[in-house]
Formats: sequence, structure tokens, C-alpha cells
Amino acid sequence: MNVTITAPFEEILHTRSLEDELPGTLVYRDTVTGQDVTLEIKIRARGKFRRQKENCAFPPLRINVRKSNETLFADSDKLKLVTHCRSRSKAYEQTIYKEYLAYRILNLLTDMSFRTRLIDVRYVEVGDGSEVASSAAFFIEDDKQLARRLGMERDESEQTTITALDAAHTNLVSVFQYLIGNTDFSPVKGPPGDACCHNYVLMKGNGIQVSIPYDFDVTGFADPPHAKPNPRFGLASVKQRLYRGRCPNNGRLESTFRQFRDTKPAIYELVESQPGLTNRERKNTTRYIDRFYKIIDSKRQVNYRFLKACLGD
Repeated sequence: MNVTITAPFEEILHTRSLEDELPGTLVYRDTVTGQDVTLEIKIRARGKFRRQKENCAFPPLRINVRKSNETLFADSDKLKLVTHCRSRSKAYEQTIYKEYLAYRILNLLTDMSFRTRLIDVRYVEVGDGSEVASSAAFFIEDDKQLARRLGMERDESEQTTITALDAAHTNLVSVFQYLIGNTDFSPVKGPPGDACCHNYVLMKGNGIQVSIPYDFDVTGFADPPHAKPNPRFGLASVKQRLYRGRCPNNGRLESTFRQFRDTKPAIYELVESQPGLTNRERKNTTRYIDRFYKIIDSKRQVNYRFLKACLGD
């Protein structure tokens, strides 16, 4: 979908405020009528690391969709928009496609995951109509949308425990985080003063509690140019994998691996069919997934990299 967002981007890029929502418009073309649809929106910067000017010249955005009845955004509210970080950079645009793919892979494995929509965006300055940037981006499903789709609700607890979370889902997501080379998360608590959880959203309903992950930017899978491993883990690069699943769920590893093996053809097909990826990045991504499957198919590697590396309660 092609989208044009017009807003005071000069102010947004300068202040990067988390408080001030500024007025703008979002325009897309209706595929049925062939007519442009214009939505009034509120827009602001969001995020932490990528919002900092020294890390990204163009911050992630939050789009507050207003009065969108009978449009593609009718069920939406406050949508996260994952942006390209730096303009006129092929490397950062490739990162968008790869992070988007990470969400799509998790969608194959479980419905209890955030859905996304890939778009091509023109960002236009409201004052003079000049083009600020143009790049691929993707929307992430709103928390409320996710809750409605799953028949659940947001759990506002400050923290939870591994034993309180649905074990099958938790183990599945832990192995997924290993697949994509992610270490920047916690499914049970957030940073001091923040709600649960770190790069997870806590949900409850249907007799279970689940933590649902998001933000797959600084991972070996996406591998953005600015990515650096967390020094606490002693990893050489973000592409080096480290399992951060929990030991109480080790008994579920084999059934979890079986699910990844069953989904393997569909995962490779997603990578192969992803528009926008260069041949080089497609091959690099495929090789990165190859290494994951070689590890889970080796009893010795599973024992060393999973069973002995797991975290306690």
C-alpha cells in the first residue's frame, strides 16, 4: 500500500517529543474505488533508542488515527509505525524488510503475535509541501486491536512470573527470539518504573496469561548498521545467538522444535517471496535461518545452547 503522510516533520524531527501530538493527514488509495482516502491524524515520535538523534535521523512514529469509519483503519487507534532510521540508505531500508519478516515468521508460528502491514511512505512537510523522505515502513497492530482479535485484555500488572505465563507460548516465543538473535527483552518485567514487560505486551484472558513480543530491530535477523550487542552478555555481534528461555520450560523444547520444523518450508517461502529484499540480503537471511535449524537438529548443540544455557525462574 502506498501512503502519503503530511505533517510538521521539521518540528517532529527537531523535538522528537513523546508528549505533543501534532496534526497531519494520511492519504492512501482505495483499491476498490480507485479513489484517494484522506484521514485526519495526530502524529508524534515514539521509541527510545531509535528516537535519539545520534542513533536515527528519522525516528519511529505513532499515528493516532481519527474518524476513520469505513476505511482500512476503521478498527485502529494508535498505531506504531516502524520507519527507516536514516534516509537514502539502502542498508536501513533492507532492515525494514527484515524486521517485518521477523513479525511475519512469528505470525506463522502463533496467532498470539502482533500483525503488521508493509507500506511505502512519502513523508511531506505540511508547510511547503516538500518531500522530507520516502521509504518502506510498516504498521504494527494496535494493542487494543490485538486484544480484541484474541478475545483477551491488556494486563496492567507491573510484572509477572514465568510460571504464571502460558508455558507453551512462552517457550515458543523464547525459541523464536533465539532464531532471530534477539537478547533485548524480558517477558516478565520492564525497566524500573515502567509497566510490564520489556519489549513485550502482557495479555490475559481465556484462562491464561501471555507475554507477546515486539521490537525486533537490534537482532541478528534484522542486523541494522547501528546494532551493537548488549555488553552484559559478552557477545561478539548481534548475529551471535544466545538462548534466554527459562529452565522450567525445558521439557517443552522438543515439541517447540517440532513446530519450527513443521513451519520450516513456510518460513523459507516468506523470505524467498518478500518484495524489496535484495538478492544479497535474501541469501544472508536464508543462511542465518539455516544455522538455526542445524543447531536444533543436533542433540549436542541443543544440550549446550539450550538446556545448559537456560535461565532460572
